[in-house]
Amino acid sequence: MTTTSTIAVLGTGSVSRALAAGLRAAGHRVVVGSRTPSPSEGTVGHAAAAAAAGIVVNALPGDAALDVLTPLADELAGAVLVDVANAVEYGPDGLASALRHPGSSLAEELQRALPRTRVVKTLNTMGPAALMADPTGLSAPLTAFLSGNDPAAKAVVAGLLGDLGWPGEGIIDLGDVATARGPEAFILMVRPLVRALGPVPFGLAVAR
Repeated sequence: MTTTSTIAVLGTGSVSRALAAGLRAAGHRVVVGSRTPSPSEGTVGHAAAAAAAGIVVNALPGDAALDVLTPLADELAGAVLVDVANAVEYGPDGLASALRHPGSSLAEELQRALPRTRVVKTLNTMGPAALMADPTGLSAPLTAFLSGNDPAAKAVVAGLLGDLGWPGEGIIDLGDVATARGPEAFILMVRPLVRALGPVPFGLAVAR
């Protein structure tokens, strides 16, 4: 991006920490939202974080995102919501065993619940979270996908990805928010991949 922005990152897990650090390193002002805000830890409440920024990153657990974000409709009105979460059901091994929104996607459900917000799905096809802010962390280049109804919002998110080190040729705009179903379904491959390869870093890459 050509100018710095105030960006809210909602959540305090590994995804939030990786993206907040990467965005700060790129020169952006980052506000971290938590369900248990702590001034000593530099966090504020989710509503306060969302209200302070025009770009909001959903780094919440996917199974909690709808419940947390839907009441923030006013704070998120007009904002770009960057959805990097996967909403899944977990098996006894702690890995994804089924999608929480079969026949839909978390991104679509968020867009339906927040019609005044511009939802863009991205960065949900890789792990660990550090790869989101360091796409050169594996031996082969990764691909980041964009899904959303608003072209201008997707351009904003593509700019943020560039700030995180993603090259333009590694970013593919899939189309409207319904196209998020494919990238979200990739999470179901993680369980067999872990069984086959062990807990190694992974990501999707489109070769062309």
